[in-house]
Amino acid sequence: MTPHVTPHTLAAVKDADRKHVFHSWSAQALIDPLAVAGAEGSYFWDYEGKRFLDFSSQLVNTNIGHQHPKVVAAIQEQAARLCTLAPGFAVDVRSEAARLIAERTPGDLDKIFFTNGGAEAVENAVRMARLHTGRAKVLSTYRSYHGATAAAINLTGDPRRWPSDTAAAGVVHFWGPYLYRSAFHATTEAEECARALAHLADTIAFEGPQTIAAIILESVPGTAGIMTPPAGYLAGVRELCDRHGIVFILDEVMSGFGRTGTWFAADHWGVTPDLITFAKGVNSGYVPLGGVAISAAIAETFATRPYPGGLTYSGHPLACAAAVATINTMEEEGIVEHAAHLGENVIGPALAEIAERHPSVGEVRGLGAFWALELVRDKGTREPLVPYNAAGADNAPMAEFAAACKASGLWPFVNMNRTHVVPPCNVTEAEAKEGLALLDEALTVADRHTTAG
Repeated sequence: MTPHVTPHTLAAVKDADRKHVFHSWSAQALIDPLAVAGAEGSYFWDYEGKRFLDFSSQLVNTNIGHQHPKVVAAIQEQAARLCTLAPGFAVDVRSEAARLIAERTPGDLDKIFFTNGGAEAVENAVRMARLHTGRAKVLSTYRSYHGATAAAINLTGDPRRWPSDTAAAGVVHFWGPYLYRSAFHATTEAEECARALAHLADTIAFEGPQTIAAIILESVPGTAGIMTPPAGYLAGVRELCDRHGIVFILDEVMSGFGRTGTWFAADHWGVTPDLITFAKGVNSGYVPLGGVAISAAIAETFATRPYPGGLTYSGHPLACAAAVATINTMEEEGIVEHAAHLGENVIGPALAEIAERHPSVGEVRGLGAFWALELVRDKGTREPLVPYNAAGADNAPMAEFAAACKASGLWPFVNMNRTHVVPPCNVTEAEAKEGLALLDEALTVADRHTTAG
């Protein structure tokens, strides 16, 4: 329900934001954040009562939507019973959250180290890998995002890394598979897989396998473009890691907990890494929580040797209560299965039809409730609708498209020349179809910037 608000309330919120809030990834004087008054399910609304269908799931984390009553109740009940306790204690809700997560991870990843979010999960996974192997280097792909803390931002491949990259963090980047814009001149998924693996094998050889602690990949790269890996790629990386004693880390911060129609995206390819990083969907972002799921071999490294890492709020009871409620609710309501159904029978087919109608849509790709449309100026040449890392006037076509979405009541997730379709995993079919229709309409704005427009 939209709350009763007044213009004075809106003005006060905007004024305080402008005076005191320092926003991430932004030039502070050039932004005008939307003031949000409330949210429920797949929608949120502003102080003037305008509703937006959330096709971004905020930052692809509200996997069970906004204000799910079962999770809200669990947080309230936990707050009344025990708000916080240091991580050195055994706490029932912390143990239960760890158990539920471990039950759903592949293989023997049965130990859970809790963090406050995904970047800290990546930081600690890399630290564990380096200590376990006694090596320093970590390999990651150029098209990736792993977080904004010190190690995580250096592992990241996109331009947000550039201002913080010292070139001395022990990180080596390589090209992952991406058939639509193949770095390997591949024409089929099989060729792309084989050539991407050969490239990685060469990178390992020339870097010195004995110097490499870990390879970290997003199981399905998220912000970089939702590029589902070709069959055999993750298994091939697993084999290379095994051959050289390298720790294999899968970053499931965005793709985990139902987003791709399975509990973890790695399940689609039957691959078990040594470490999984998670956050976001573990409790739908209601209280900050992330973590690392750890294999038996790496856990054994720290059986009698102290692990040199920790966080004041590791396994925070309110966050863990939200995780327990979220996981149980997803199980009870079949949300993971629903996400798979949406991808196969609703979102996927509709996006394929949209791509046929719009000259601006070069490719559609995704799984479950995790999709991307790559927008282009020309389908034949595949020239992106805007240049890489475009800003200002160069980014005008994407800015106009995003504005058209918002004007119609659809809140998009836009990055570079892509728009992502990432609604809550429990969005109803009717809501999904509503959003897809609004997206279809907004794409006519992008079409005007194509060679066919």
